[in-house]
Amino acid sequence: MIAQQSRFIKVLLTAIAILVTLTFLVPTVWMIASSLRPQSETFANASDISIWTFVPETWTFQHYVNALTGEFARALLNSLFIAVVSVVLGLGVAALAAFAISAMQVRGSGVVFAIIVISFLVPFEAIAVPLSASFREIGLHNTYVGLILPGLGHGLAIFYLRQFFDSLPKELTEAARMDGAHWWTILTQVYLPLSKSSLVGAGIILFMFQWQAYLWPLLVASRSDMLVGSIAVARMFGEYSTDYGTIFAGSVLLALVPAALLFFFQRQFTQSLATSGMKE
Repeated sequence: MIAQQSRFIKVLLTAIAILVTLTFLVPTVWMIASSLRPQSETFANASDISIWTFVPETWTFQHYVNALTGEFARALLNSLFIAVVSVVLGLGVAALAAFAISAMQVRGSGVVFAIIVISFLVPFEAIAVPLSASFREIGLHNTYVGLILPGLGHGLAIFYLRQFFDSLPKELTEAARMDGAHWWTILTQVYLPLSKSSLVGAGIILFMFQWQAYLWPLLVASRSDMLVGSIAVARMFGEYSTDYGTIFAGSVLLALVPAALLFFFQRQFTQSLATSGMKE
């Protein structure tokens, strides 16, 4: 009886997992197919679901050519530059902050950590408008610094690394301190080499924060040469006519970068999820 119940629960969970997967997969496949079919056939098979809804009858790459020859190409490079710089600098900030809170245990570190937790629980959109006004006043409007700066002190990345640092044996720090090692040496030669998977996880968090940003770039970047990918796709919607094929092509290109990132760093990211928060 117990074995039958266990088998039923397993089948039920598998069916739910397949249903959830299809819920996300079907629109994605349709979007990719629509980016590869002529404009006249974009919605031709949308009402009557068939194999041709998800497989183009006529193939064309013109929509991708249109996307990559317009302002979207520059915007895509802007997004990539902003995200990469945010990852490099943001990991440095997150590692230093997490190390100070976890290993150094300075006075007031608990209060600082509580503030960090609250900071990523509050939606960034809630402070984006007043923050953008401050950036405009100090001359950071339409600058890469203005686009990058809010993503450097990401509370979730700090929390993520702090949880992993807490899982490391405190004896490592104590032994290094007894040998006369400086805090910087302990961080760079003890903690960071053991934290590669967690650094990848925190880096993906920082990358995705900037890559999928919409409101902040909309507020602080108005020049066409400072647009990011998400804004460029939104600008493709015309007042009187819209080239949906090009919009779908731009959306596919925007989704391709984080998908490739997760594909290449899947093992490290999975390890970081498994190890963060574990206590020795």
